[in-house]
Amino acid sequence: MTKPEQVIPMLTLRSLVLATVALFAATASAGSAPPPQGGAGTATAADADAFIAQVNAELLELLIEGSQAQWLAVTYITGDSQGVASRSNEKYLTWIGATVEKSKRFDGVKDLSPATARAIKLLKLGTSMPAPKDPVKLKELTEIATRLEGTYGAGKFCKDPNDPSSCRNLDQLSKVLAKPADHTYAELTEAWAGWHTISRPMRKDYQRFVELTSEGSKELGYPDLGTMWRSAYDMDPDAFQKETDRLWGQVKPLYDQLHCYVRGELHKQYGDEVKLDQPIPAQLLGNMWAQEWGNVYDLVAPYPKAAGKLDVDGVLEAKFQAYEKAEFAKLKPVASHGDFAEATRRADRLIAEEMVRSAESFYVSLGMPKLPDSFWKNSQFLRPRDRDVVCHASAWDFDTKGDVRIKMCIAPTYEDLSTIYHELGHLYYDLAYNPQPIVFQGGAHDGFHEAIGDTIVLAMTPKYLQSVGLVGATSKTKEAVINEQMKMALDKVAFLPFGLLIDRWRWDVFSGKTQPADYNTAWWALRTKYQGVMPPVARDAALDFDPGAKYHVPGNTPYTRYFLARILQFQFYRSLCNTAGHKGALYTCSFANSKEAGARYQAMMAAGQSQPWPDTLKKLTGKPQMDASAMVEYFEPLSKWLKEKNKGQSCGW
Repeated sequence: MTKPEQVIPMLTLRSLVLATVALFAATASAGSAPPPQGGAGTATAADADAFIAQVNAELLELLIEGSQAQWLAVTYITGDSQGVASRSNEKYLTWIGATVEKSKRFDGVKDLSPATARAIKLLKLGTSMPAPKDPVKLKELTEIATRLEGTYGAGKFCKDPNDPSSCRNLDQLSKVLAKPADHTYAELTEAWAGWHTISRPMRKDYQRFVELTSEGSKELGYPDLGTMWRSAYDMDPDAFQKETDRLWGQVKPLYDQLHCYVRGELHKQYGDEVKLDQPIPAQLLGNMWAQEWGNVYDLVAPYPKAAGKLDVDGVLEAKFQAYEKAEFAKLKPVASHGDFAEATRRADRLIAEEMVRSAESFYVSLGMPKLPDSFWKNSQFLRPRDRDVVCHASAWDFDTKGDVRIKMCIAPTYEDLSTIYHELGHLYYDLAYNPQPIVFQGGAHDGFHEAIGDTIVLAMTPKYLQSVGLVGATSKTKEAVINEQMKMALDKVAFLPFGLLIDRWRWDVFSGKTQPADYNTAWWALRTKYQGVMPPVARDAALDFDPGAKYHVPGNTPYTRYFLARILQFQFYRSLCNTAGHKGALYTCSFANSKEAGARYQAMMAAGQSQPWPDTLKKLTGKPQMDASAMVEYFEPLSKWLKEKNKGQSCGW
């Protein structure tokens, strides 16, 4: 997959219309959209059509300048770039506020075309950060938003505040957690606790952020920001929350069995540090947020000695070393340390580009176009050595005319390879719906955008990986199948409750149900309830702000999309496999090279957000409801194995 800790909001055109991220865009001055013709109460359907046509034109300008400002803010983190992004965001929020106010002239106008009516609705949901009308408060909100994201992006834990060499950023701390077998319990705990100190300064800002966005939400007609976010799903906000409960109910039994097994295996590794009737300590699951558990696979592998182990990391590392060796061979005999460093840097670039081209080739095999030359020139593939950047992977559409990019700090690992396959899914979705009017250039709902590339990742089967030279011949024994499914479940299934709980926490914060004094306590109550994990060290309810240690909270990115994407990707995958004529168990399907599957996928993506998502979902799957049964079907072999393995165990916490 897709690692949502790496996937930041799509700060691009789709953000303008999805009600998913705070837009950083500029150009139009406040109130630049023309007023509808006629006086109060005399607006017509034709006036509304003209209004939306003008909005579309202005949004394109907002997209281009805003994307440029935000790109600089996350790839050159300085006070200047953050100032530019903040002012750009302020201009956009001023514009959207004024434009939404003008759109109210069309409330109650009869005979609006379906497209215009939908465009006006989407316009009102055009930001996840609704600002107050008061210009002073608006400015304050944009400054806070920029500061929160900058604090996260520049976050470092310094073991000795007086020794800069003791400071480690998220990448470095995450590498400790990603290799639990190579580190002691104390080292894992230190890395986890260290990163969670970076969010403490955010707490006061976040409290004020909630106050300001609450005021902005009310001015738009919503009781709170959480209700506004849930209103973006073409259904009643309360009904949407119940829908996510229903989907969670479909997959919870599988998660509970996985949790029970993993906890038992970790108990064997750590003894009484992992108690068999309690939540799992969060730092032991291979990930800073315990959101995906793939990095503990070696500790919990069902059949460690089974043939057919996939070692994509080893193959990618060998490719990197070959590139590095070749670059070293080009150096003069008297090469300096700097020369060798530059040669290694070129090797880093070569392996990163090879990984991106591998992902591109999958989409091309489905009949989709190659990425434009500008993509290869403008994308960020590596962490720069001379400045701070936000390394979380993201995909960008700058102008609706082909200037698409990704931003990552790529390492030669399967995790990053699958993230690239995911990120290109965003770009191919962008390219598919670019012919739509600007206000319809978004996912059918935000979970769709995340699911597109994840569906492709599901098709990266052992057979596919072998076909592109990333693994050797693989065994089809029962043991190998269970191993493969376990490895995938540690990411796909383990993530589900985390994908659900972040917004559950925020919805309660935004509504006022959770007060500032209870921010951290409520966070851990939800993590225990849904995930069955607990903090490794005592938390200070008044000091700690652990939600802020997860990018999407200071970045104000709605997170339910990732939960929905996990469900939808299996639903998409099953439909594409059926279209490709796959026979046999679902988990064995790769639809690579199927032009029929590609055409069907393209047709769904081309609709963008021009119609309610159930209609778009039906176009691909034949049914208008989200359904987790495909995920359950996919993991059927593992589910049966887990139930047998867990017999006699005390599951739950």
